[in-house]
Amino acid sequence: MDLSLTDDQQAFRSLARDFLEREAVPHRMQWDHDESIDLAIVPKMAELGFFGLTIPEEHGGVGGDYVTYSLAMEELGRADSALRGIVSVSSGLVGKSILVHGTEEQKQEWLPQLATATKLGCFGLTEPGTGSDAGNLTSRATRDGSGWVLNGQKLFITNGTWADVALVFARTSDDGPRGITAFLVPTDTPGFEAREIRGKLGLRGQATAELFLHDVRVPDGARLGEVGQGFKIAMGTLDKGRLAVASSCVGIVQGCLEASVAYATQRTQFGRPIAAFQLVQDLIADMSVDADAARLLAWRCADLIDRGEPYGVAASKAKLFASEAAVRAANNAVQVHGGAGYVDDFPVAKYLRDARVMTLYEGTSQIQKLLIGRAETGVSAFT
Repeated sequence: MDLSLTDDQQAFRSLARDFLEREAVPHRMQWDHDESIDLAIVPKMAELGFFGLTIPEEHGGVGGDYVTYSLAMEELGRADSALRGIVSVSSGLVGKSILVHGTEEQKQEWLPQLATATKLGCFGLTEPGTGSDAGNLTSRATRDGSGWVLNGQKLFITNGTWADVALVFARTSDDGPRGITAFLVPTDTPGFEAREIRGKLGLRGQATAELFLHDVRVPDGARLGEVGQGFKIAMGTLDKGRLAVASSCVGIVQGCLEASVAYATQRTQFGRPIAAFQLVQDLIADMSVDADAARLLAWRCADLIDRGEPYGVAASKAKLFASEAAVRAANNAVQVHGGAGYVDDFPVAKYLRDARVMTLYEGTSQIQKLLIGRAETGVSAFT
């Protein structure tokens, strides 16, 4: 699978894997039990370049291409998908929104800090009543002199209790999706509150929160993009976010494959390794094919971004296939492990729990199918 990778890309992947094998893999089950990673790993990841990938050097990042970014997200998914979410939300959804739509002052203020993880960001789009129907969100921003007052509630926000800045999408008019505007809100602003959501099925080491905005006042300089441009900003950002999710899912599939091969070649039944049994090889073969297919879909999307070509549909295809493949692979991996796969002595139970949400967030599998169907037929099923 290395035919299209440059020496630099392969070197970064090896560096990332070695780092995560040392700094993350030995601790991931404890983080899962504690429902929180040890945040001491964040500056170490930043030093390696995870947070600065694809952010230009003039803005404090390390540059790099999106294929390398995809490789980084894959290695994070293989090690612990909770870590991937921290990076792809903070420097991905938030940082890249600022990079594309921010003023020079906003870029100078936030990008160097996000690219080095001295500050973290969260993406405040989902609400209790609006998940897939984000264009109908109800959080509101009202003009107040030269600034704005924000009120509302957000739900299932990754990094919510760790973030220093929240990219909040709020309604500035009643004109449907065209009435939404984006704001960069420091989380220490009076009236801003984050409450952690615990007891999740998977991604337990990742901070997930509910946000409450009670008369949160921000200057007009906190507005990202033009008034009414927020929905467009959110949807464009999520296209790239889907590449990160897809790549993370490739990592889950790869991790499931490696764990299953290791177990099947060591575990003996009826006097021989279970890898010798045809139906075990069937499960492993399915994982191997899914890993290759998902990886190539992710790489195609990354390559389109790097070449400046349209990539939205490719991102939807990669996210749809890879997320569903991750669930399949994790389920198969538990089957290969038998009863051992149902406890935490092996990583596959965690892979299964982490994989399940991948078909839901940043656009459900059903939403991805509607986006792909619209692109194929020219007919929208959204209206």
